[in-house]
Amino acid sequence: MRLSHWIGNGLTMAEILRSGRRVEQTGWDGLWFADHFLPASGDPTGPIHEVWSTLAALAQATERVRLGPLVCGNTYRNPAVLAKQAVTTDHIANGRLVLGLGAGWQENEHVAYDIAFGSFTDRFQKLEEALQIILEMVGGGTTSFAGTHYQMKEAPLSPAPVGKLPILIGGGGEKKTLRMVAQYAQEWNVWAAPELMAHKIGVLDAHCERLGRDPAEIQRSAVALLLLCETEAESAALREKGGSRPSLIGTASELQEQLSQYAEIGVDELIIPDFTLGEGPQKDDLLDRFLELAAPWR
Repeated sequence: MRLSHWIGNGLTMAEILRSGRRVEQTGWDGLWFADHFLPASGDPTGPIHEVWSTLAALAQATERVRLGPLVCGNTYRNPAVLAKQAVTTDHIANGRLVLGLGAGWQENEHVAYDIAFGSFTDRFQKLEEALQIILEMVGGGTTSFAGTHYQMKEAPLSPAPVGKLPILIGGGGEKKTLRMVAQYAQEWNVWAAPELMAHKIGVLDAHCERLGRDPAEIQRSAVALLLLCETEAESAALREKGGSRPSLIGTASELQEQLSQYAEIGVDELIIPDFTLGEGPQKDDLLDRFLELAAPWR
């Protein structure tokens, strides 16, 4: 099971690059970065860095780790332009890029920047058309496409990607998202604790069976917050309090049990965001401690 880190896009660029270099140097497998222009809540003028500029900088600053957006909002970019951005970043990264894509959900960004948001149905129709376009473009030659939302006329993609440029779809919707994962993606990501993840994997496998796809062809990754506790009483209090996000909560031994559950259900990659880790030395220490206790499942 790969272990990867999600760097917050509200940090300074100096801290983003420092953290990315250190994560690579200490043995993590991947770096992920969100695609947003505004905070989801609170002060809308808070600092947020743009994903592709940042990924290009991280690609230059690192040599080994996989890199990708978690995930690009499809509504923000024409799919052919997105393919060009991804391939250029893949060249900077020498083939380490994963192209993460989702339907888009954060409405305040669309309102502020005059980006069409559309209905739930519109966004998922656009996502499916974009996936078809990007996969054909990556396959070589030129792409012509006449869809409801996008039209391409002999669109080339040159240069080609250096690496395989796997497509990752983010989300857990069981009817639309997981069906599209089964049909188009090489990787899939979702926020999920082990029990929910096991259920979603079962739904994905069922879609694969209906479509004639080998489910083993799709890498599965989960995101969870990290709350490393010193005592069982502290972890019990945090679990009772609960929260809106799936979380790894516990002492070292309790976290090891949760990691074992992820591995047993077939999770290929676990992604830890920096949202609960503090800053600087505190964050570095928590990441180091987690990587050490997670070693048996790597």
